[in-house]
Parts: sequence; C-alpha cells; structure tokens
Amino acid sequence: MKNSNTSSRANGDRGTLTPTDWEQAALELIADKGVSSLGVEPLARRLDITKGSFYWHFPGRNELLVAALERWENQDRQHLKVSLGADMPPAQRLAQFVWRTSQQTLTHRIYLALCAAPEDPRIGPVLKRVTARRIQHLAAAVEELGLEPAAARQRANLLYSSYVGYLQLQAQELVPNPGAPEFEQYVGHVIQSLIEV
Repeated sequence: MKNSNTSSRANGDRGTLTPTDWEQAALELIADKGVSSLGVEPLARRLDITKGSFYWHFPGRNELLVAALERWENQDRQHLKVSLGADMPPAQRLAQFVWRTSQQTLTHRIYLALCAAPEDPRIGPVLKRVTARRIQHLAAAVEELGLEPAAARQRANLLYSSYVGYLQLQAQELVPNPGAPEFEQYVGHVIQSLIEV
C-alpha cells in the first residue's frame, strides 16, 4: 500500500520524506509482511521514491528499525493512557479494551509480527516493556473492581492472554471477523467471563 502523501513524489526528491515517513512505512511493512521483510528497497518501492533518499535520514536498516520501534512504543504508551486511564468505571474501561483489542488494527498487527521475533535484541526488550506496561494497566483496572493485587495480576494476565491468542487466531482466519454475530458473541463472552466479577 502506497502512502498517499508520497505516491506522486519525484524520484530522488530527498526533501519530501521525513524520518517519520520512513518509520511509519517501516511499521506498516512489518505489520503486513513481518520483521524479516523490512528493507530499504521494499520501503522505497512502497513509498514510490528512490532508496537513496533513505540514507539522508538513517545510516541503515538497523537504525530505522530501532527508530520505528521507539515510535510504536511511544504511541502505544499514549494509547494506554487514553484508553485504560480514561475517566470511566473500571469495568467499562476493561470492556472497551477487549472490544478494541479484538480488532485487527495496525498496532495489533505490528505487535503480532514482533511476537514472531522475540529473540531479536532490538525487538525483545521493546516487546517485553510494551507487554509489561499493558498488563500493569490491566491489573490496576482489575484491582479497582475489588480484587486483591495478586488476583488482579492473574486476571490481567488471563485478559492479556485472550488478546494475544485472539490475534493469533485472527491471523490464521480461524475466528469470525469483526461485525459478524459470532464475533460479538465471543467478545461478550470474554467480557462476561473475565471482567464481570
């Protein structure tokens, strides 16, 4: 998929793309084809620009990957503050978390792709921080429902496991797509089983 802002760029126009453009394109490529597909040439084709312009912003693929992961982690941190830190009852926040994370959005597809490469020294630490932060926010919300800290942590782990498992099943097309009655029944069941205490 070409970035609409860059599809009409002239070849070699190094001033039109920013590091942010390259980072976002890298994240989209990772989400679509996995971390191993990330390369300067595929990104340049995706952005419809010569690969030479890449080197005005990054020394190489490794630096781009690190910058893209940092961008994704920062965005994820902000999303957590907005969603699980929202000013609404904890059960409602948690239910919205389940609904949102059951969708195949870009950030969830990136997470799934990164989960396939946890041994990569650039990816593993980011993945662990993001996962730990998400579970911590879930546990805090579950604790607000009245559970003791240890029980809240276990419930948060279970909620998060259902999220990761559902992403895997979606990627294999083994579960209904959002909008299908079966999908709504599944999400409702998760909420009823794991949130309503």
